[in-house]
Amino acid sequence: MSAHTLLAESGCHINAHCGFPAPGLNSFDFKPIFSIGGIDFTKPMLLAVICMLLVVGFFWAAFAKPKLVPGKLQLVGEIGYNFIARSIAREVIGKKGDKYVPFLTSIFFFVWIMNIMSIIPLAQFPATSRFAFPVALALLVWITYMFLTFKTHGFKGGVKNLVWLEGLPKPITPLIVLLEFIQNVITRPFTLAVRLWANMFAGHMLIVMFSVAAWYLLTPSIMAAIAGGSFVLAAGMTAFEVLIQFLQAYIFTLLASIYISGALEEGH
Repeated sequence: MSAHTLLAESGCHINAHCGFPAPGLNSFDFKPIFSIGGIDFTKPMLLAVICMLLVVGFFWAAFAKPKLVPGKLQLVGEIGYNFIARSIAREVIGKKGDKYVPFLTSIFFFVWIMNIMSIIPLAQFPATSRFAFPVALALLVWITYMFLTFKTHGFKGGVKNLVWLEGLPKPITPLIVLLEFIQNVITRPFTLAVRLWANMFAGHMLIVMFSVAAWYLLTPSIMAAIAGGSFVLAAGMTAFEVLIQFLQAYIFTLLASIYISGALEEGH
């Protein structure tokens, strides 16, 4: 639910002697818009599908017929692709990272576009603030990490890569093995999902809060000055959120590349 929708439903001002319509978890609940094959599509689901189509459609259009002298669309696509290749894949994974650039590029732009929807008129909601979407993306990264670990090292070597550290004193080896297992197998996908979700959830909540407060306090009185301050804060938070949206997509992709690198490297 956007700030716009919340304000329209409340229609409340401070001089109307009604309580402040504080946004809460209801700001993240949406009724189904339509159904296809028994699946109810809510606004976050629809935004996720739109973001997927935007990313796929853009890169398809950019590279369907590549030219030696790139056009504007191909040039923008190459800049985005090379940004991920040079600043993430090759920096973290090395030369082996070239084959994973398409995967990492897809993750980065999909997450980034879903984040950006928070400030797009009519959309005004980041799909990544719904926990299911970061969880699905984190599971995709985790499955890739596990697959590459066991494909590269075999079953025995893969297990060793995940839990074993060389040179440990025997008395603490079982404890370290357990901790390594928890870290690499359980907490990695969880923290990867929570980091993205928590930042987008908090950012959207703050923008809605200050936007609603600006409307609530907007009256022909001294409160109008406070309403103006709240509006400025909402605008400032929106500008700051643009940076956070990019950073969270970058961090998510960077961590995914670190996991891939760990899967390809020899055990500790």
